[in-house]
Amino acid sequence: MAGTLSSLTGKEKADIHKKKFVIVVAEWNEEITGALYQSALDTLLQLGAKKSNIIKASVPGSFELPLKAQQYAEKKEIDAVICLGCVIQGETAHFDYICQAVAYGIMKVTLKTNKPVAFGVLTTLTKQQAEDRAGGKYGNKGEEAALTVVKMLA
Repeated sequence: MAGTLSSLTGKEKADIHKKKFVIVVAEWNEEITGALYQSALDTLLQLGAKKSNIIKASVPGSFELPLKAQQYAEKKEIDAVICLGCVIQGETAHFDYICQAVAYGIMKVTLKTNKPVAFGVLTTLTKQQAEDRAGGKYGNKGEEAALTVVKMLA
């Protein structure tokens, strides 16, 4: 767990008021990803980011997150990207392939661009588990993803 807003130490707090962020959000499981997005946005704003320096980009599903993240991360003016999605296990192996591809793709974007790209993708067995991690009893992984990029910028 990356922590919570109150757990940031002085050396982990980057001055982000001039930093530009992109939050890439999967539309699939929108009730979950919408809650992740709102938490990530709120966290960046609370830490000093300007709303005008935060771009929201939507993609159809989690599989498309790495491409959109790469398109933005390759832009000189973008400092960090946050990827938010939700993949819930179904009855087939499709879940495994999607989760592995998305994780690998996001990691490759980070390494290729040398910029922080946060993996804020829930990979859960049930919708309830996703809800628990999108503002429920386990907090909100959108906040954690935002904290991750801020820590990486520090």
